[in-house]
Amino acid sequence: MRGSKFGCRNFFTRTALCFIGFIFFTSFYSLNGWAAESLPPTVAQNSAAQLCPRPLPGSPVPEPEDLRSQNGVLKLDLTIRNYHEPDGSTRYCYQLPDGSQSPTLRLHPGDLLILRLKNDLVEDKTQSKSAAKPSAMDLLMLSKSTMHGMKFDKKADPCNSDMMSATSTNLHFHGLTVPPLCHQDDVLHTSIQPGDAAFEYRFNIPRDEPPGLYWYHPHIHGFSSKQVQGGASGALIIEGIERAIPAVAGLPERVLIIRDQDLQNPDAAPSKSEPVIPKTLLDNDGDATNNGTGFGKPAKDLSLNFVPVPYPDYPTASIKMKPNERQLWRVLNASSITYLNLAVLSNRRAQQLGVVAIDGVPQKSNADYPTSVEWVNHIGLPPGARVEFIVSGPPAGVPGLLVTRTVDTGPGGENVPNRALASITTEADAPEPQSILPMSHVPLPAATVPWLGDVTPTRVRKFFFSEKPSNPNDPNSPTDFYITEDGKTPTMFDPHSGVPNVVVNQGDVEDWIIENRSNELHAFHIHQIHFLVMDWAGMSVDEPFLRDTVNVPYFKDSMLKYPSVRLRMDFRDPNTVGTFVYHCHLMEHEDGGMMGTIRVIARDKQPQKNQPAS
Repeated sequence: MRGSKFGCRNFFTRTALCFIGFIFFTSFYSLNGWAAESLPPTVAQNSAAQLCPRPLPGSPVPEPEDLRSQNGVLKLDLTIRNYHEPDGSTRYCYQLPDGSQSPTLRLHPGDLLILRLKNDLVEDKTQSKSAAKPSAMDLLMLSKSTMHGMKFDKKADPCNSDMMSATSTNLHFHGLTVPPLCHQDDVLHTSIQPGDAAFEYRFNIPRDEPPGLYWYHPHIHGFSSKQVQGGASGALIIEGIERAIPAVAGLPERVLIIRDQDLQNPDAAPSKSEPVIPKTLLDNDGDATNNGTGFGKPAKDLSLNFVPVPYPDYPTASIKMKPNERQLWRVLNASSITYLNLAVLSNRRAQQLGVVAIDGVPQKSNADYPTSVEWVNHIGLPPGARVEFIVSGPPAGVPGLLVTRTVDTGPGGENVPNRALASITTEADAPEPQSILPMSHVPLPAATVPWLGDVTPTRVRKFFFSEKPSNPNDPNSPTDFYITEDGKTPTMFDPHSGVPNVVVNQGDVEDWIIENRSNELHAFHIHQIHFLVMDWAGMSVDEPFLRDTVNVPYFKDSMLKYPSVRLRMDFRDPNTVGTFVYHCHLMEHEDGGMMGTIRVIARDKQPQKNQPAS
């Protein structure tokens, strides 16, 4: 049963998704004089000894280089590199031959992408291997690779490799409906090693791929979090959003990638402008745990297009706009574990943001949803999610801020406090962003399949998130993470198993109920498809967006049942045929075992009715 239209209009307030009970202090707006000052916009110097250079705090927000398809083809060479910092952290980056980092790939539906990826990662030999206790997943990976005398074959086929190490890599094209095949979007077997020849990804963008914001990042199981947290990510845009949402035609567009990283100042005391908070507690990964106040040490620092905004003073990056100018902002949460709750302030007041797309899919507009823009004053984004919205610059002389508010991740989650990300200043001669949407916009073709919310599901499945210490007798031991189909025994993901956890038929539509039986927030994500949120925490949802990532509320002892979301999963597209994964998009959880596999059977290989499956 669908919710009311009011529920749809209020969907970000109610389904931001799972930012339960966030605490937002009005004093946050004036912390550290963010609206008045920022550090000098100095950019770090590159050198032969320093790969993956980063801007300094307070710098202007740079725009990633745009690479656009020409005559239906986008061809590029990309190299993944890393640089080990003296403090033990590691920076990662995707670089073009000219040294520029993390280009935005721009293609149209039907275009061919040819991306040659070279792996130039180097091992950090200075880091102590005994610095942390190995988890059960670490031991599993070790047992498959180096125990019992096994050694990696450096000449192994990257398409069928068991090599998963800190220097292995591959690419996942997050959100695209591209087949899960080698050289396209396979992450289960494709593994590229240092010394391998450049590995070619080659595929066509589906002609019915929705226009919007997608992204690319490594997906080597056990090591995804470290590489993404180090900065290995970039945006991918399918052009044509003005054809779906005429309100954005002709607008300047700005791509903003928010990443997280280890704290630059982990031992610093909180800013004096913050209220006194409980003593910071750390989890087994060394991250600050949720203290429930909205302040204190965050689990991770954030950056905006690589401009760091470090704890405790959060010196803001800077963005310039013309007074009252309307722009389309395309925001990617490329964090490994950090949730966002975004707002744009003008004179300390939250401004209305016109949301036009979520997770790469423009808002549906028809008789049921007569508007193609949802106006809200804050937007929740779990790790991996994207949002595209219309924003207006402040009036002349009025300070503005891009902020992220606190998120309640549960008693077992990380601390995500209030903080500013960028100061917004207006100048009459402020330069336009490098990309402006076309004014002409021939409408997109009508959909060839019914709206997902109008389809009766073939079946209903239930899954649940859970976790426990690796050693039940030692609560301080590393945590093992699980996602399990109801009725089965929780088992950590085994990347070497050829048996899928779930088998479905191409053409089917299913409802999946995802429960959270843990006391921390999780973010469900599935490759290759989008889904429709039907129910969230017991409330019927009627929203005009499809998603590929959604928060699942955490469990509290006072609850009579586990919180859950109900998702309508779409396996109708032939490009979904094959085996791919679903997992929590907090990458520490994914790497720690909270992942499963699904196999979609092609129509011509499905058993006939009244005949047993082989």
